[in-house]
Amino acid sequence: MNRLADSQSPYLLQHAANPVDWWPWGEEALAEARRRDVPVFLSVGYSSCHWCHVMAHESFEDAGTAAYMNEHFVNIKVDREERPDVDAVYMEAVQAATGQGGWPMSVWMTPDGEPFYFGTYFPPEARHGMPSFPEVLDGVHRAWSERREEVGEVAGKIARDLSERSLAFGGEGVPGEEETAQALLGLVRDYDERAGGFGGAPKFPPSMALEFLLRHHARTGAEGALQMAADTCEAMARGGIYDQLGGGFARYAVDREWVVPHFEKMLYDNALLCRVYAHLWRATGSDLARRVALETADFMVRELRTAEGGFASALDADSDDGTGRHVEGAYYVWTPAQLVDVLGEEDAEYAARYFGVTEEGTFEQGASVLQLPQDAGVADAERLASIRQRLLDARERRERPGRDDKIVAAWNGLAIAALAETGAYFDRPDLVARATEAADLLLRLHMDDSARLVRTSKDGRAGANAGVLEDYADVAEGYLALAAVTGEGVWLEFAGFLLDMVLDRFRAEGGAFYDTAHDAETLIRRPQDPTDNATPSGWTAATNALLSYAAHTGSEAHRSAAEAGLGVVRALGPRAPRHIGWGLAAAEALLDGPREIAVVGDGPEVRALHRTALLGTAPGAVVAFGPPGGDEFPLLADRPLVGGAPAAYVCRHFACEAPTTDPEALARALSAPS
Repeated sequence: MNRLADSQSPYLLQHAANPVDWWPWGEEALAEARRRDVPVFLSVGYSSCHWCHVMAHESFEDAGTAAYMNEHFVNIKVDREERPDVDAVYMEAVQAATGQGGWPMSVWMTPDGEPFYFGTYFPPEARHGMPSFPEVLDGVHRAWSERREEVGEVAGKIARDLSERSLAFGGEGVPGEEETAQALLGLVRDYDERAGGFGGAPKFPPSMALEFLLRHHARTGAEGALQMAADTCEAMARGGIYDQLGGGFARYAVDREWVVPHFEKMLYDNALLCRVYAHLWRATGSDLARRVALETADFMVRELRTAEGGFASALDADSDDGTGRHVEGAYYVWTPAQLVDVLGEEDAEYAARYFGVTEEGTFEQGASVLQLPQDAGVADAERLASIRQRLLDARERRERPGRDDKIVAAWNGLAIAALAETGAYFDRPDLVARATEAADLLLRLHMDDSARLVRTSKDGRAGANAGVLEDYADVAEGYLALAAVTGEGVWLEFAGFLLDMVLDRFRAEGGAFYDTAHDAETLIRRPQDPTDNATPSGWTAATNALLSYAAHTGSEAHRSAAEAGLGVVRALGPRAPRHIGWGLAAAEALLDGPREIAVVGDGPEVRALHRTALLGTAPGAVVAFGPPGGDEFPLLADRPLVGGAPAAYVCRHFACEAPTTDPEALARALSAPS
């Protein structure tokens, strides 16, 4: 019996009709394995994962394979986006055992949850040095039946090794000038001068490292940091990883030059990158950065916004190519002949040259991913706009990729911050309104009266899984950004409730943080990871939000917790800067203060000061905005008008500058390196 039909997860629902007798994660499934005395097969993935779909079609939809699985295993399906804790624990085991990881993740374990055999994707027949999935199933079954004691010893040792792992996070002290300078040097060493970004293929958008580089430049004036950020952003925006027609970024590029993406589009990537490009524009005034920030924001609202006002998790990589086959990238790629069909010969030739569409193709089957080659020449803006619109209209007639409508609290927090800031920077109140609606949805549907969060919701119904650290930290980050933009202190208050929960339920000894709460389900290891992955780590996201909240309120408890949490950045920043960029960005804010900006005044005349405060590049600066005598923000207390005019007060390190009524003077104060 397949037990996934009642799930909220689109990924689990994709498997509800499989002949495999899938169970959702839970004690009932483990108890069933104990009763039957069989091992557990744990399969972890997510709805927009291309190779998850491939393995499902090849193996989990196959009646013979399913019959073998049902006879010899209890089979559990997990959506990693719903249960990042389960994913993290077993991925750590997979990586420790095999040296690599990925999805789909395949783990065989005892009924007590102790893993003993691992892998990712397995083909239906042996190929490329990989055993077939049936061969692996048979081998695991034989080992369980014939060498049970040996299997138990292996599983027990792996579980003990995982549970005994401890994190050395640098001891006393916060990262300082030396550590951030060493981190910058490490990024310089890894930087790809030819194509931008860091390392080789596959190449992922380095969103968190880019935020560090922008903040480091703002604080120190280091031009090299800004140049790496700007060049990487331009390379990505010109590459196939960026949707040149509809906006928005794909998950990663399979090549060094950003040409061919892995086509799924994730909310978290687009939220993080929207904010990066908005911050790049704030630092440089780049037209490209402005365009990409706005196009990415519009993509999120147009393609990912749900009827409830939140933002869906992802768009699939695959869609029907017009022949009934689901093919990766089918929605996005073009052949020269397809351009002719839509545009006619003359405009098709122009479009092919401008977007890098070739006869041989840059992708598969002679198709090309649209990009903006450096040598495309000067564009005819009016002609190009017409071409884009006609191609977009034609693309709309293709079958669209599937959408995972699940709302994840953490990722919506990132989207709230990005949309609020982008809307404020570019005078787009509609984007601020969409951010506010998403913030309200999280408040109504994801947060209970004690400020506990649930991880996900779908179709207006809250899920059953508890929020993890990144949910609390990223939603708090979104609320803090929204408070600064709107001047509504209620969002600061709600951020405080969430961060109090972080301190009460997620903090470990010595300043560390766990990814799950003290009262969360007990797994073979309590997950704890300070390094960024596709999203900022919960640990460093919490330190960043705690630091901002402390700057707003003067809370010593929150600032002390932030400083203690940054000890890990002191240890890892110089050695692995690509993997702890969010923590390095928080360290830059700490080194700069962060600055506390109070803008006091009523009416339209105060808007210039407020906008100037928001556009200041000082790392991590917090902005409070409201009428004189207002009580929504602690920073506004005892801050009167100056000569009857709106005024801005800037403080840091327990010292304040003279208030100013001049936006230009405020801009100089906030943009100069410290």
